[in-house]
Amino acid sequence: MSSWRARSALARAAARVTSNKQVTRGLYAADASAATTVALHGRVNQNASGTEERRASPSGSTGGVDAAIGRGASASTNSTKGRKLIDTFPKDVVDDIYRGSFRSQTGVSLKYMMDFGAQPIHRQMMVSAQFLRNELPVRLAHRVAELENLPFGLSDMSQVLDVRDWYVESFRELRSFPEIESMEDEEKFTNMLKRVMLRHENVVPMIARAVLELKDRLSKEKPRESKPQIRRGGTYATMDLNEFPEVHQFLDGFYMSRIGIRMLIGQHIALHEPAKDGYIGMICTKLSPLEVARDASADARAICMREYGDAPEVELFGEEDFTFAYVPGHLHQMLFELIKNSLRAVSDKYADSDKTPPPIRIIIAEGAEDVTIKVTDEGGGIRRSGLEKIWTYLYSTAQSPLKDMDDDSSGPTVLAGYGYGLPLSRLYARYFGGDLQVISMENYGTDAYLHLNRLGNMAEPLP
Repeated sequence: MSSWRARSALARAAARVTSNKQVTRGLYAADASAATTVALHGRVNQNASGTEERRASPSGSTGGVDAAIGRGASASTNSTKGRKLIDTFPKDVVDDIYRGSFRSQTGVSLKYMMDFGAQPIHRQMMVSAQFLRNELPVRLAHRVAELENLPFGLSDMSQVLDVRDWYVESFRELRSFPEIESMEDEEKFTNMLKRVMLRHENVVPMIARAVLELKDRLSKEKPRESKPQIRRGGTYATMDLNEFPEVHQFLDGFYMSRIGIRMLIGQHIALHEPAKDGYIGMICTKLSPLEVARDASADARAICMREYGDAPEVELFGEEDFTFAYVPGHLHQMLFELIKNSLRAVSDKYADSDKTPPPIRIIIAEGAEDVTIKVTDEGGGIRRSGLEKIWTYLYSTAQSPLKDMDDDSSGPTVLAGYGYGLPLSRLYARYFGGDLQVISMENYGTDAYLHLNRLGNMAEPLP
């Protein structure tokens, strides 16, 4: 069977599966959902007519870009032989993951978390633990199935395999935990959740490193024809991984799911800690966006000082006494990223100038539905042709430090270069029903608008 016919057959089978089960969403969902059973159980046909082998070594008619990608995927698969899920974990665990990946996830809203945790009595904590015991394995199973079916050989990279194994171990722990029938059981379950949180600490940089290696590999394997080969909107003339939407579709869904998992676990754990005035778990019921912006500015300026020896001023405008309910850690993460980018842009533009760099301005506006925070700078702006790229992972105008990171690194140690700050910040905003927009004037500056849903009534946008 030819390569294109094999892919067509798989797509048709996937369409039938997803119409009934709706397992995996996204641009490459057809491949993932149809192949879930095969991939999870390791029963991929490796003969000359097999679909997977055809992808790794297409016929001469496809050639060009597909052939280059196929060679890389094949080489990666050979180097990690034996790390398929069925070769690494018992069959009953793999079967359980497969079944879990077909179950629906249950989203919750910020308001629900606040209402539920307002009085964390024993019965409430038991109900929360029972919900997480049932819900978390489903979310983990969805991600494991997805990690096992990524495009371009990404599933076979060592960092992705490590992350997949972390998710499987957490899945096993959760599924093997007995029914929660007493507060003693609930306490043991909460301690297990703390271990899960710690195990998944380095997921973001690990996945980022894998994607960076894929980008480098595809760059080296680009064909040397005079005319660029076009594939799904991407070209090897620019060889920018940002032009491969399948990868970014996966990353958006994966990181959004991770935000949700950590929020649910973190909220449950926080409810066990001594009560803090104005807090329900991780949620601050009277959060001052001005105060968070002040802290984020100080943190970003400290890093800018370390990198450049100086830092532009940051001016804040807003009502000191305005508060609303939100997660301080999420808001700090988003504002820190936006302010950091503005500081770097202004510092670069005025590096060789005798003029005093203009300040970054932060304006906070209270609306009936949204709290909007505007971060504006005069750092030279972004070309209109480059605006779409800022939302793609691993796009950065700075040298990436990811290759120099060790496996224990969990956060940025330099001012820029990671390339996932802005897309992650947008996911944090969207998690509770907000959004992040960027408008730029080339050769002048950039305005970032962070919209936060103050009503708290939007359920998690689960992938």
